[in-house]
Amino acid sequence: MKPFFLVAALPLVASGCASTLPEVVDSGSQPDSAYAAPVRYEGVIGSYTHRIPVDPKPWRGLNDAQAPRQEGT
Repeated sequence: MKPFFLVAALPLVASGCASTLPEVVDSGSQPDSAYAAPVRYEGVIGSYTHRIPVDPKPWRGLNDAQAPRQEGT
């Protein structure tokens, strides 16, 4: 158990001793060149449409219309 603890803790201790930031970290001195459009409010139920249950429609005709055509028929 102790070797596993050392393997896990060593990178954490070593990263805490780093004196400089990596180059990929933005220092914040450059202005942000990205533009983001303002967010508009949209109600949660704004596009809600009331629907009621209906009886099932006959499916055999729809199924036959979507089936691939057989050659010779």
